[in-house]
Amino acid sequence: MTTLTVDLGERSYPIYIDNGLLGQADLLKQHIPGNSALIVSNETVAPLYLEKTQTMLSGLKHEAVILPDGEKYKNLEVLNQIYDGLLRNRFDRNTTVIALGGGVVGDMAGFAAASYQRGVHLIQIPTTLLSQVDSSVGGKTGVNHALGKNMIGAFYQPRAVIADIDTLDTLPDRELSAGLAEIIKYGLICDKDFFNWLQTNMSALLQRDKKALAYAIEVSCQTKADIVAADERESGRRALLNLGHTFGHAIENGMGYGEWLHGEAVGAGMCMAAIMSNQMGWMDDDETRQTIDLIEQAKLPVKAPASLSAATFRELMSVDKKVIDGVLRLVLMKGIGQSVVTSDYTLDDLNKALEHSIAQK
Repeated sequence: MTTLTVDLGERSYPIYIDNGLLGQADLLKQHIPGNSALIVSNETVAPLYLEKTQTMLSGLKHEAVILPDGEKYKNLEVLNQIYDGLLRNRFDRNTTVIALGGGVVGDMAGFAAASYQRGVHLIQIPTTLLSQVDSSVGGKTGVNHALGKNMIGAFYQPRAVIADIDTLDTLPDRELSAGLAEIIKYGLICDKDFFNWLQTNMSALLQRDKKALAYAIEVSCQTKADIVAADERESGRRALLNLGHTFGHAIENGMGYGEWLHGEAVGAGMCMAAIMSNQMGWMDDDETRQTIDLIEQAKLPVKAPASLSAATFRELMSVDKKVIDGVLRLVLMKGIGQSVVTSDYTLDDLNKALEHSIAQK
């Protein structure tokens, strides 16, 4: 088993990565300080892994809340189902919320844990590749609003992250590719050697080679853990983790939550960032092409949907957490492994990139 640490002083926590972790009750129980737990899952994951998780909680009071599956349900209305489960079962401040599922489940369960009785314990058990390498680590929780993605939420760290690689065996191919987008992101923002490794090993990852997946998950989690430890609340370097996300969130919102998977939108968004960086003279033609080729190799879209105009993109991007004092900061690239957060671009730079990146009707 690989064990990494997110170093946040007294709030530090481990990330466990291995096969078969859902069978290890002691691993889970050591991070539950009280005698009760609420499992939050969804209609897709619960039939696969809820019973195993409940068995690990033998001897503790535990209940489950099963949410509908999909990004379109990541909202305040559905969040109330978690609060209903906590209140109906009279769970107190020493209970533990266990997020069993992908990024939507993790974000919503995390926000419920952060806000129920002003904060109860949280454990993340991510079951998708995207959640194992990104959303379960770092403490970002929240829900979407009709006007903007992830605009309502809180920073709230878990007590542990338990990433069982075996859960990826049941992951649909489309969801696997969505997770690969976040893995590629780590190479692009700060690790060219890892990007080169991905170029060589992408076919193995798509074929679910356990050794390749374990390595990619470990490198991704270590990179994110290091960045979060240095900048927990995204006041500086952590914003680099948003490479492709401002463009991607506009796609998700503009198309309707759930039409494009988050990783699909981020994949196209990273291509848009690469194109904009290239057009501004920051990234050369070869590295721009390598970036787009790897994203395409991961079976991800490399163009924004034709139904979204440049004007719509600009409007949607104006409602983003990276807007400060009315100025939108973007994550762009000076090269593979050299990303920067910047507002040093013109409206013409942005418009040219958008027009070049939107698919033809």
